[in-house]
Amino acid sequence: MNARLSTLVDHFSERLDEAARTGHAVPQFTEEERFNVEEAYAIQAASIARRLRRGERRTGMKMGFTSRAKMVQMGVHDMIWGRLTDAMAEADGGTVALDRFVHPRVEPEIAFLLKKPLPANVSLAQAADAVLAIAPALEIIDSRYDNFRFSLTDVIADNASSSGYVIGPWADPARDTSNLGLVLSIDGLPRQIGSTAAILGHPLRSLVAAARLSAAAGEPLQAGWIVMAGGATAAEALAPGQHVRCEMQGLGHVEFHA
Repeated sequence: MNARLSTLVDHFSERLDEAARTGHAVPQFTEEERFNVEEAYAIQAASIARRLRRGERRTGMKMGFTSRAKMVQMGVHDMIWGRLTDAMAEADGGTVALDRFVHPRVEPEIAFLLKKPLPANVSLAQAADAVLAIAPALEIIDSRYDNFRFSLTDVIADNASSSGYVIGPWADPARDTSNLGLVLSIDGLPRQIGSTAAILGHPLRSLVAAARLSAAAGEPLQAGWIVMAGGATAAEALAPGQHVRCEMQGLGHVEFHA
């Protein structure tokens, strides 16, 4: 790592770590310094490494931009990803304290629990064979930037906006997940209706991509890790006092109180 990159990574990873730890916003980084995607991932890795040194444990990976429309909208040709830790996990049916977030939003997803490592290049069948269980899930995404303004590289540096996750009941992975209907409700009212088909046409494609991207970063997917496959609908803003629930066809529901 050259001197410029080392300085950039140390500076911005510390600011992001502090923002995430305290729930306070920071100015958009790319208004101060331009950096590329590779440098953004270096900042993300360094920011998460600070958490691990404080005792957090790596639990998996989240995928982002898993719809073709979103990729086109953002002008990118590939998905983005972030790292999950145990401190980000929230209990199904429990209460999530929103005061630790800046601009919290929630989106419905499907989660994979791995029973064995996945190398970089796998087929859909090989990816499916590595899955121990599947579950409906809710991801709490957050941006640590002022006024919810950011660039692509800002988002990547900010752990691809991943801030929390709630996993529902684990189920048999033999179920076909290619087109499961789902409803995201807040306070009993449907806010988003969709299907897991919105995740790259099949959530297993997201798992294949996760294996490729994670291995390329020198952190191949491990047994026991959770992979969040990406948002199946648009995200909804969160406010204190809300009850959030996702019902997924054949897999039951996952929920939390804010």
